[in-house]
Amino acid sequence: MKVTFDDVSVSLGGTPIVHHVSLDVPTGSVLGLLGPNGCGKSTLLRTLYRVNKPSAGTVRVDGDDVRRLSARDAALRIAVMAQESSQEFPMTAREVVMLGRVPHQRGFGADSARDLGLVKEALHDVGASALGHRYFAGLSGGEKQRILLARALVQESPVLVLDEPTNHLDISFQLELMQLVSGRGLTVLAALHDINLAAEFCDHVAVLKAGRLQAFGRPDDVLDEGLIRSTFGVDSRKLVHPLTGRALIAVAPPSKISAAPSAASR
Repeated sequence: MKVTFDDVSVSLGGTPIVHHVSLDVPTGSVLGLLGPNGCGKSTLLRTLYRVNKPSAGTVRVDGDDVRRLSARDAALRIAVMAQESSQEFPMTAREVVMLGRVPHQRGFGADSARDLGLVKEALHDVGASALGHRYFAGLSGGEKQRILLARALVQESPVLVLDEPTNHLDISFQLELMQLVSGRGLTVLAALHDINLAAEFCDHVAVLKAGRLQAFGRPDDVLDEGLIRSTFGVDSRKLVHPLTGRALIAVAPPSKISAAPSAASR
């Protein structure tokens, strides 16, 4: 399912945060949103799942304005793994995951056998089968991230939004998570801090700075030294990952690179 941001601007509390962003996310592709803290990544994503209302422009899913969808229709199309959860109810992890099935249920009927099977499968997929009986509030940050991802997966929505999904996760599960979500045929939009995760797993990247779109395209084409320097204030070198063959971005403060001896002087 295609996602389109058409000249989207967002102001919060009267302060402009996002400025005239336009981009298309093709059906079944993975988009990584990159940029420094405060650049508007999360603010832009929240227009897609209707937490933030654009001050100008339109966000569309499969051609439909998301603001015109009912809450249920929006949830059937868009699942979200947010940056953090304020969930403080005395619910088990399994019950939290089951919330992802609510858009598919009618009235106050009991959870179906299919619902229960999908929850079990999702907990297994995210490596959290042993956490199902524990209270969500008592889990560690990384464990909560696994449960929130499982909740998004059982929603069975064709669009998946991940707002800094690798927070609190160890290196192994960061890679596992990105591999998991990029291999399901979903249209995925992920706000990321790690350039190399984006280079490895994303079909396209969109780079934001001060709320403005700086570049959009394939990671190999977009993530060059000039863009990384102007956006993040660091120097970089693009290498070939010795294990995967994808781009690998090495970064360092400008003073470190300029002071490093050249190969000819060694």
